[in-house]
Amino acid sequence: MHCGQYIDQPLTRRDMLLRSANGFGALALAGLMGTKSFGEALHGKTNHPETAKSVIFLFMDGGPSQVDTFDPKPRLDREHGEPIKVKTHPTQFNNVGSVLKSPWKFRNYGQSGIPVSDLFPNVATCVDDLAIVRSMVSNSSEHTAANYFMHTGSSLQGRPSHGAWTTYGLGSDCDNLPGFVVLNSGLIPPGGIDCFGSGFLPATYQGSVFKPSAQAVANLDPPQEAAETTDRKRALLRKLDQGVIGRIGKHDAVEAAIANYELAYAMQTAVPDLMDLGGESQATKSLYGLDASYPPTQIFAHQCLVARRLVERGVRFIEVLCPSVGADRWDQHSGLLKGHADNARAVDQPIAALLKDLKARGLLKETLVIWGGEFGRTPMAQGTDGRDHNPYGFTMWLAGGGIKGGTIHGATDDYGYHAVENKVEIHDLHATMLHTLGVDHKKQTYRFGGRDMRLTDVFGEVVHEILA
Repeated sequence: MHCGQYIDQPLTRRDMLLRSANGFGALALAGLMGTKSFGEALHGKTNHPETAKSVIFLFMDGGPSQVDTFDPKPRLDREHGEPIKVKTHPTQFNNVGSVLKSPWKFRNYGQSGIPVSDLFPNVATCVDDLAIVRSMVSNSSEHTAANYFMHTGSSLQGRPSHGAWTTYGLGSDCDNLPGFVVLNSGLIPPGGIDCFGSGFLPATYQGSVFKPSAQAVANLDPPQEAAETTDRKRALLRKLDQGVIGRIGKHDAVEAAIANYELAYAMQTAVPDLMDLGGESQATKSLYGLDASYPPTQIFAHQCLVARRLVERGVRFIEVLCPSVGADRWDQHSGLLKGHADNARAVDQPIAALLKDLKARGLLKETLVIWGGEFGRTPMAQGTDGRDHNPYGFTMWLAGGGIKGGTIHGATDDYGYHAVENKVEIHDLHATMLHTLGVDHKKQTYRFGGRDMRLTDVFGEVVHEILA
């Protein structure tokens, strides 16, 4: 709009670049809000005393079978090969075969006497630290939608993940690493990196994916130049930034950008140090399985050990993904015996080592460990030697961080098909996770689209029965 006394001045190239730079500085400010030094004033305030400071989510991509792992069903042995005597639901492939007994035996472990299948002989030795929830249910029987639901509380793409909500609410206790780290062991689940996204939350809260190698993050190598040269460049950058502040006045975005440069510089040292396991004892490496004869075990062992090191550094949320074993993840529509055996062989020793190592270092009591997939599997066969998807009743377990160990919560029917006692929704799992971190899931909200959004939507109840 023009008047006789005011004429718009054309936007010069210098002004355009300056304003754009400040816009990117605002992104940097958002990034720093996830760190302890910048974010603590806005976040990090709990609603009640926390029992956990960090979360490690061991995601078993594809859907482990509950009746072959932590939920034994003698009826499957008695009726093996017979038609199932309850109503069945439409499944992914609608190929409903006869009742299929478990190929593995179950044995009782620990003072609690909880049965665990021979698939997990190492994890079984930690059973007195586990709260095994046998009554999980999900809203989807398709991998992508179920993965989104497990990670974000919604089957729709684009919602913030549980790790993003955690760091949004609490910030991070680590100044030189991301607050939400995803350790990629070789398989990104269906749904892709949106499973770890920030959705409508600021982008800083999305998960940072680390590969299982010294080069865990791309483009982190410092320039090949003398330290004195690097220091001079950084000094020049500071001078230029201060010049901008001198022209436009004090500006949070610019100051955040300056600090963000320093954070990026610190990560050039922090990430290689994190991934360098040279300081770990040979006994620790062997405990995790870094010298195992099975390569997938070595990969997962590396990531579980890195997860412990991330907890030690104050990283808030860590998700560990499965390695490739040559089969389709835990998704055995056929070849159940080999597929589940290979997957369990890859993760059993490293998971048990992680629990024992955390406990020995006094970290398990303040670290919530969660194990499970996006759903379970049917008690009847798909074809002759596989199992289809089953969201109607499956098993997950939790340990550490205020969890009551040696506990079984909920139950499925005699087939292990439907949850029939103390059903636990994914929203309940999320509410319980946040509760251990000191966060009331009903109070942690973010205004979006004219509504106060939360991880648990309008659902979710804390499962107090599994809390110590």
